[in-house]
Amino acid sequence: VQLVESGGGLVQPGGSLRLSCAASGFTFSRYLMSWYRQAPGKEREFIALISSAGGTTNYADSVKGRFTISRDNAKNTVSLQMNSLKPEDTAVYYCRANLPPVLWGQGTQVTVSS
Repeated sequence: VQLVESGGGLVQPGGSLRLSCAASGFTFSRYLMSWYRQAPGKEREFIALISSAGGTTNYADSVKGRFTISRDNAKNTVSLQMNSLKPEDTAVYYCRANLPPVLWGQGTQVTVSS
């Protein structure tokens, strides 16, 4: 049972990145999925969630209109498209599955800097 994030990297302000999270070991399509992030010296914060079938999404105010969460239940993946990136988006981004218990990925670093 695991989640593996990918797609992080260094990007200039105003740029875009697409993060992916590959799930294995559980019935992916049954569970709500979400993305969180943690910046240095700060607590982990909620970014976005998507319902099990993908029909409902929700976003933190800080990313609304810039980030889009999506999922492909046939491929057991959840993605986060990040546009108009800002330096304050710099953080380690984590994928989370609302299994009992909650399952976290290992994280992927996103750095927004010129």
